[in-house]
Amino acid sequence: MHTTYPGAVAPRPQPTVPVLDAARWRARAEAHAARADALTAGHRARRSRHEKHAVEDFLFEYYPATPGQLRRWHPGAGVALAPGPDGPAPQGAWRWYRTDDDGTVRLDLEALLDARGDTVRFVTGLLDATASRPAATGCFGLHEWAMVYREPAGAHRHPLPLRLGEAGTDAVVEAHRIRCTHVDAFRFFTPDAVGRNTLVPTRETQTAMEQPGCLHANMDLYKWSLKLGPLVPGELLLDCFELAREIRTTDMQASPYDVTPYGLAPVAVETPEGKAEYVRRQRGYAERANTLRHRLLGSVAAVLTPAG
Repeated sequence: MHTTYPGAVAPRPQPTVPVLDAARWRARAEAHAARADALTAGHRARRSRHEKHAVEDFLFEYYPATPGQLRRWHPGAGVALAPGPDGPAPQGAWRWYRTDDDGTVRLDLEALLDARGDTVRFVTGLLDATASRPAATGCFGLHEWAMVYREPAGAHRHPLPLRLGEAGTDAVVEAHRIRCTHVDAFRFFTPDAVGRNTLVPTRETQTAMEQPGCLHANMDLYKWSLKLGPLVPGELLLDCFELAREIRTTDMQASPYDVTPYGLAPVAVETPEGKAEYVRRQRGYAERANTLRHRLLGSVAAVLTPAG
């Protein structure tokens, strides 16, 4: 007997995709939620105590997702979900999903791309262009130093002391050539630091300038996975989040701030040894980030037509 489930819609032509049975998608969703909970446990505990963490909380203050949103598992564009004994998968009630007459839940790709097609095309173009370039490794994380250059004491973005003090920090900036390629780092440079950058990254030149050696571009894979939304499998979203969290730690270790209160050792980029350590990590992040870029591109490749 054919069953029509509440909220079902008449089928539209959609790409043929594999259908996960209920036992498999439930297991993946539960594993995803448990992993998300583990990754956000520290932030949630601090939030309940009204405490701040200048390193880790950045991922929740700067990027637009809450721990609750991270818990939501999406199967991705290439998978549909079969109904279980108690009916269709809960994703059927979420935005951008549809429920077929037989209870199968799948993404409504037509509706999603009608609403977000421009964003999807921009993100995929940026990811593809960035992955195609060699990693530049000569910046040494000096973008963070440029964000506090000649800034009055007490006006800095983070409530941490400067490891070398105000004058020592300014001296490091003045002794180096700054070459920041990332618009969302450059826009936080102090007015006195702007002219010291050898490049002028803008939103219009972002696709032409981003490169995989940039720590901020690699952290932003988390942002782009959020922008692609349910096209991205939940496991890939958390992989991007984990890399962003690790990179954020290095970004602050290499910054002018004293992060020893958090049990972190500085990466002293003002020294030859610190520069070498920064570049070593930078190259590792570039390789890992490009793997994620290609996975993100693969997650949307089947839903975009060659014409865009």
